[in-house]
Amino acid sequence: MSDRNPEASVKSGAVDAHCHLFLLEGEPSAAVETAKAVGVDTLVCAGIDPETSRRSLELAESFPGVFATAGMHPHDASRFDATAATEVEQLLGNPQVVGVGECGLDFFRMRSPREDQERVFRLHVSLSRATGLPLVVHVRDAWPEILRLLDEGSAEQVVLHCFSGDVGIAHECVERGYFLSFAANLTYPKSEHLRAAAAAVPLGHLLVETDSPFLSPQETRGRDNQPANVRSAIEAIARVRGESFDHVRDATATNARAAFPRLR
Repeated sequence: MSDRNPEASVKSGAVDAHCHLFLLEGEPSAAVETAKAVGVDTLVCAGIDPETSRRSLELAESFPGVFATAGMHPHDASRFDATAATEVEQLLGNPQVVGVGECGLDFFRMRSPREDQERVFRLHVSLSRATGLPLVVHVRDAWPEILRLLDEGSAEQVVLHCFSGDVGIAHECVERGYFLSFAANLTYPKSEHLRAAAAAVPLGHLLVETDSPFLSPQETRGRDNQPANVRSAIEAIARVRGESFDHVRDATATNARAAFPRLR
């Protein structure tokens, strides 16, 4: 098992490791300012196709503390042709783009055929290795397949966005050196398996995110989520681990900069 030392963390604001500012109903600037007002000073805005990846980069270039990723969500894998691949590859050359994705496998919705999802995910794994940027991975009902493809592609830097596995899967991922990013669905009554996973693995492998505008915390469920609410994920992790909010906030912020080396 790889061993990261959260004691090396430094005081800083919280990091929302995955949000979609371009999907919020209000102005992205308002969400960024609200987040900063509560101590969330770094946001990773994840693209889900070439168009939103470009938009994410525009937002990153507009607001200090905002960074982008570029990739194609598995829902739209069937649209990932040579032109889209070239667009994503070009975006990855910008220093404000910190990761490859959001990409992965979603066998729950199945909005693209399985063969297209796997083909496109392999391409993203290759882009990650070629650029040295971390792979931002979406997984739903596809854990055996995603781990197999990551192994086959020798993926080295992996962020498992909105981690959905149980304790056993969490340990498998930690053994591979991956980062597990938890969202505020940790607060849902039926998410005991997520809370158990967050409690079981080394703190040095954990990130926090909102996936805004999705997955609002239990207390605001039914309303759009906001990057400021990453504090709810931190609070939930601190509670199940018996650690302080500040310690988890600082450790996950340090982890985010290890997971995404281009973050500043």
